[in-house]
Amino acid sequence: MSCGCKTSGDSSHSCGTKSANGCESVNTCGNSYKLSVFDWLSNINNPSTSQTDFVEVRFKNDRKFFYKNVNNLPLHIGSVITVESSPGHDIGVVSLTGELVKIQMKKKFVTEDNPLKIYRLANQKDIEVWQESRAKEEPIKIQARKIAYGLNIDMKITDVESQGDGGKVTFYYTSDTRVDFRQLIKEFAGTFRTKIDMKQIGFRQEAAKVGGIGSCGRELCCSTWLTDFRSVNTNAARYQQLSINPQKLAGQCGKLKCCLNYELDSYLDALSDFPPSSSTIDTVNGKAFCIKIDVFKKKMWFAYVERSMAWYDLDVADVKKMIAQNKNGQKSAPLEDIKVLDIPVRSVDLIQENTIDRFERKSKNSGKNSNRKKPNNNNQRPNQNPDNKATANQPERKPNNPERKQPNQNKQPQNKQPQNQQNQKPAQNQKAQSDQPQTQQPKKFKKKFPPKRDDNT
Repeated sequence: MSCGCKTSGDSSHSCGTKSANGCESVNTCGNSYKLSVFDWLSNINNPSTSQTDFVEVRFKNDRKFFYKNVNNLPLHIGSVITVESSPGHDIGVVSLTGELVKIQMKKKFVTEDNPLKIYRLANQKDIEVWQESRAKEEPIKIQARKIAYGLNIDMKITDVESQGDGGKVTFYYTSDTRVDFRQLIKEFAGTFRTKIDMKQIGFRQEAAKVGGIGSCGRELCCSTWLTDFRSVNTNAARYQQLSINPQKLAGQCGKLKCCLNYELDSYLDALSDFPPSSSTIDTVNGKAFCIKIDVFKKKMWFAYVERSMAWYDLDVADVKKMIAQNKNGQKSAPLEDIKVLDIPVRSVDLIQENTIDRFERKSKNSGKNSNRKKPNNNNQRPNQNPDNKATANQPERKPNNPERKQPNQNKQPQNKQPQNQQNQKPAQNQKAQSDQPQTQQPKKFKKKFPPKRDDNT
C-alpha cells in the first residue's frame, strides 16, 4: 500500500507534485516539493552484497528522519509506514532508500547508534486515523491562537502538527523574546486532551512553512528546495554594489534575502583583481578618492577632493599603475588625461518597435499615389468655372484680404492710404465681375459619391 492514492509501484506516479501523474492530495500524503527526493542510484546495481537497513522517512512540512528496517519489509519510495515514536507510533512516507541514505546520514551527522524502528506497513485503519488527526490541525491552530491571545503571551503560533495516532500535538511558534508558556501548556492540555509539545522556530523557518511568492515572482526558495539557512550579512550587499535599503533587501520573513549569498562568490572572485575601494590617488591636480566600482565593466570612478562633483571613470589596470607610481613617490597624471572615453554605440532597431508611426506608413504611401493621379489645371471638366477654378468636390478658395498690408505701401498704416487708391479698388472689383462670363451653377448629383475623374479627357 502506498500513500493512500492507490498508486503503489507505479513508476510514472509522483506523490511530490500536484500534476496529472501526481497525487491529488499532497498534504494528506505528507509531501511537498521540498521533501521529494530524486534517487539517481535507483537504476544502478549495488556492487557490494551488504545493503543498508536505514530509510529516510518524511512527515509534515520539512521534517525528516532516518529509521531502521528491522523486519526487512519491502519498502520503496512512497510507501506509508508506521514508525516508532514517543509516545505511541507515527505515520510517515518513505522518501529515500538505498545507498543514498548513508550519504544523507553522514551529511546530517546522524549516527547508527540506538536507531528508531519501523513497525510495519500502515494498514487502512492507521491511514484513516492519520487523516482524521491531520484534518483537526487547522481548528486546533485557530483555537490555540485564541488561548495565547487571551493570556497576553507575546508569541505567534505558526503551525500545528499532529502525530499519526493522535497521541501528541506539536505547536510551532515564533517570538522575539523568551516566552514563559507554562500556563499556556496547561490550557492546551485541558482543551485538547492530548500531550503538548512546543517548538520555537526562526522567522525563516516560518516563511518556509507558510510559503509565498518572492519579489522575483517565483515561489520562495526556503519553501521549495532550500534546506539549510545560512547567515546573510550586509557585507554581501556591499560586495555586490547594492544600496543598503532594508525594504528591498529583506524577504518575506523580514530578514535579509537568502539569494544574496548565491552570487557572492562570483563577485568576490571578480573583486580580487580590484584595488581596495578605500584607496586614494595622488595626482598632479590633487588627491582623488574612489566613488564607486563597476564589477562587470572593470572600472572605478574617482573624484578630486576639492571637486567632488566631477567623476572620472578609469580602468582597473590604469588605477593599479597610478597607485604603483604613488608608492614610488611619484605623482600620477591628472584624471582628465587618463579617463576612459566612452564611445556611444548607436543601437539599430531591426524590428522598428521604437517608431511611433510604424503603423501609419501604409496610409502615407497611399496618399502620395493619390497626389500623383491628380489632373492638370488645363484638363478641367466642362461644368467648371475656369476663372474661379472651383469644382463640386473642391470648395472655392476665398479671395485674398484686400485689407492685407502690401510691401509697396512703405509701411503706411491702413487708414492713411491715398484717396485715389481707395477710389480705384471698387472700380477694379466691378470690372473683374463684369469680365467674368455668367455660367450656370455646378449640377448637383443625386448619388452619394461623385463620378470618377477621367484622366484621358
